[in-house]
Amino acid sequence: MTTTPRAIVLVEGHSDRVALLTLARRAGRDLAGEGVQVLPMGGITNVRAFVSRLGPDGLGVPLVGLYDGAEEAQLRRGLAAAGLVEALDPDGPSHLGFYRCSADLEDELIRALGVERVEEVIAAAGDERSLRLLTGMPAQRGWTREAVLRRFLGVRSGRKARYAALLVDALEPACVPEPLAAVLARV
Repeated sequence: MTTTPRAIVLVEGHSDRVALLTLARRAGRDLAGEGVQVLPMGGITNVRAFVSRLGPDGLGVPLVGLYDGAEEAQLRRGLAAAGLVEALDPDGPSHLGFYRCSADLEDELIRALGVERVEEVIAAAGDERSLRLLTGMPAQRGWTREAVLRRFLGVRSGRKARYAALLVDALEPACVPEPLAAVLARV
């Protein structure tokens, strides 16, 4: 027998899920034990299907979410198409509990930690050589350090999720990115 969750957090991908679960664990929370599921949707294009099935017109489970800033228009349309027309209002997504990362999760974590600290985490994880190789490639010359780090985090399968946990673990409590803190405060 499966029980209906108390709340569901919709995220775009697996790394977002890892980051939220890691942050919750650091705060002494067990989201699953609290009846909160964190579900990766496999991209923002699936928000309508998830909200239709799980939200007010489906199972009726309270929903919150995390999304990338560049995907806001698609999120708003998907939420509205699933019956949450308030998403079209100026503050609609946040009022509904959907919080925007400026660019994406990795950008939020890099800004919260700072470039030097992210590079320290990468070195401690044994990937300093890979980062150095990427930095030296002609295509990345002239890129900002932040841009190179974002590329590094997304270039290899599984790396985003691995570093989501490592970077969240490296955060000082006062430096938690606002969208992640807002999601956890809502559930």
